Amino acid sequence: MGKSYDVIVLGGGLMGLSSAYYLVKKGKRVLLLEKNELGSGASGACDEMILLQSKKPGSLLTMAMESLEMYRSLSKELNMELNFEARGGMVFIENHDQLKVMEEFVAGQRSFGLEVEIIDKKKVYEKQPYARKGIVASTYSPTDAQVYPFKVMRGYLAQGIALGLEVRKNAEIDHIVDRGGYWRIQLKGHEPVEGEYVVNATGAWAGEIGKMIGVEIPIVPIRGQVAVTEPISRIGETNVWSAEYIVRKIKPELSLHRDARCEELGIGSAFSQAAMGNFLLGSSREKAGFSKETTYEVIQKIGQQAADFFPVFKDVHIIRTFAGLRPATPDGKPILGEVKGKSGFFMAAGHEGDGVALAPLTGKITAKWICGERVAYDLQEFSLERFA
Repeated sequence: MGKSYDVIVLGGGLMGLSSAYYLVKKGKRVLLLEKNELGSGASGACDEMILLQSKKPGSLLTMAMESLEMYRSLSKELNMELNFEARGGMVFIENHDQLKVMEEFVAGQRSFGLEVEIIDKKKVYEKQPYARKGIVASTYSPTDAQVYPFKVMRGYLAQGIALGLEVRKNAEIDHIVDRGGYWRIQLKGHEPVEGEYVVNATGAWAGEIGKMIGVEIPIVPIRGQVAVTEPISRIGETNVWSAEYIVRKIKPELSLHRDARCEELGIGSAFSQAAMGNFLLGSSREKAGFSKETTYEVIQKIGQQAADFFPVFKDVHIIRTFAGLRPATPDGKPILGEVKGKSGFFMAAGHEGDGVALAPLTGKITAKWICGERVAYDLQEFSLERFA
């Protein structure tokens, strides 16, 4: 018989560490298992953004707003500087067709309480003086923010351990057995461990864990490539995205079709500046299996788009690149909560590009569920059963 815990959390990224922290904070005996190193998945290969403007009006937007409020006090709670900064965000609008779509989109977001507006091109260039000419308008929200994911993970880890969290890295799972009332997890080369509850927070690998318990979990890896520039001075008031990505999802017939290959690779324009002055330029949405390689083609196209929106980037060096695997579901929403017919087995995965934004709230909700506490949201729309 292996060592026993109240909860075994699978996955050492933001979702896993957040869930583990809030569980031990509630007095649970928790073991976190990570197959490789902590933060070696999508949490360690993302663009740092807590972006609310990309969320469709609905519960996901409401959850992201609550998660943002948690971030505002998280540095104090974890006793660690997290490089949290509410710089605000802008979504550039390039023509009047896009403007009509974004006006409706923004109106919907405002109805859910998001502080966001459409600003005219005069205000655009006041906030972004280095932007190329021809931007028709832009959205603007002072609430969009950013944070350094590695520090968030480090904070959750340190405070979790102080409260009794146990962590095992390089812990590869061989198989999982439902023993009726508790779960036994056999690790390769180690003794088994047991827990009343299991939280599957393994991101893009969540489907692989599902196979071990006979459950199909429709989460697939989507590769996102990002280019990192040398540090430069600030060139604008906020981080910036292109409306093309949002419009393409809502009204694909209005796509600008700059480059058919860019559309095939899912390349969207996003520009965020880290605390040290480096810009993170992205990103792509590629179906490339579990490959985390970067490619010259994608990085070149990302660079070209960056120089198109901000000509100043033509003279800025790219110093490195990276790629992460975003855990995507068919409908773009995460899978949360207990799996039907698998008592005690919980999901906290499938956030795709919203992992940084939703990590604190996901961990808090997961801990409340497991502890039998009331959750403020009707989360049926995020259950695995919606794909049945």
